[in-house]
Amino acid sequence: MSKVIKKIKEVLSYAPASGVAAPNGRVFFDTFSIPLADVMKLYDRDPTCKSSVDLLAASTVGMGFYTTADEKYEKATEAKAAVDKFCEDINLDGLLNEMAKPLIGCGNDFWLKLTPERLADALRMPIDAVQRIGLSTVPDLKIPYKVTGYQLSGTYSGNAGNELKPEAVIHWHLNSDVPSGFGVGLLQVLLHTLTVDTDKRPSYAWMKAKIEKILPNIFVKYAGPDVVVQLEGQKEDTIKKYESAIKNRPEEGQWLFSGAKSVGVFPVTIDPRARFEYYIDHMVNQFYLGCETPLPRLFSTPGFTEASARAALDLQDMLIKPVQRYIKRQVEKEIFAVTVAQAGFDPVKAKVRLNFGSPETPELNPADLIKAAELGLVRAEEFRKNAVKFGWELWDAQPESTPEQTGVQGKEVK
Repeated sequence: MSKVIKKIKEVLSYAPASGVAAPNGRVFFDTFSIPLADVMKLYDRDPTCKSSVDLLAASTVGMGFYTTADEKYEKATEAKAAVDKFCEDINLDGLLNEMAKPLIGCGNDFWLKLTPERLADALRMPIDAVQRIGLSTVPDLKIPYKVTGYQLSGTYSGNAGNELKPEAVIHWHLNSDVPSGFGVGLLQVLLHTLTVDTDKRPSYAWMKAKIEKILPNIFVKYAGPDVVVQLEGQKEDTIKKYESAIKNRPEEGQWLFSGAKSVGVFPVTIDPRARFEYYIDHMVNQFYLGCETPLPRLFSTPGFTEASARAALDLQDMLIKPVQRYIKRQVEKEIFAVTVAQAGFDPVKAKVRLNFGSPETPELNPADLIKAAELGLVRAEEFRKNAVKFGWELWDAQPESTPEQTGVQGKEVK
């Protein structure tokens, strides 16, 4: 954390002419309804939220990426090499994997460009670094338009002020309420309350946490229940002794005595008519719907068939593909194009692109090999070596004398 603060203050200490300090003129500020740090606390502390966000993030960027360039451009190889070297220097693959979790969880992540004039590195800022986003408006209208600056919280402000220019920041955001403002992730909906008329429903995160808090108490109380014993004609000092024992009883339950005329033993049990499981199932299902991925249910709930699991994966693919396209566009615009231009090449002609997954290797089949040999594209010995890879049993050329005459068999080509 101290390294991050040092870097931010170092950038903010530059002169305003360097393109870091933002101008003061604006007419609109966007703020978050729930602090982003509080949203990520839910990710850190709730297993369901963490597994849902981790699974979606891994499905989005976990497969890695490779780059391509337009081969028609005469300097495509050099442009691609410059991008590949920059990606390796800043560990872009690692940064994307770290970024995907807060992007999906709370809808935001912020990278600091070091430095804006010539991109040399990118640093992920703490999720609570940006406090407000300044936005200009459409002329003659009060509609937010373009970002004019990112206002930092007091913890991260530097000597030149507490704002960064848009050119100094890469703001990753999803589902923004206003253009280029703060995004909204999966977890905010679980933290929001809902008011209908004068009735206020607590957040699902609160309800789930409340139930989970009560469950151990229910287990302790009814797995080892209190027992009330009524005894006739107990003296005052005896009752006081039992009262003291009751107040200091262990969690697993204890025998309780009372002075009554008749004798009876009554264990305290839960009313079997109290069918809470339907309410709990409804609340838990709503919580899983808020997490927007069915995969945790596949791991925790029995009864899923292979077909339902495949349908769940297909549904998740539809959720992550738009996020992948957004990340691809952002990387190509904010990083690849800038790197190519800094290396002295034309980013429009080079068209260096980010592609998720691994490069596709053409699959060779015997028909292609035979056709290549007919066209003279491969030599005879090359054809024979490749044919062996398909399981063909080929033998070296036989001598003029027959095997019956020499008793020597041909060698198998390995």
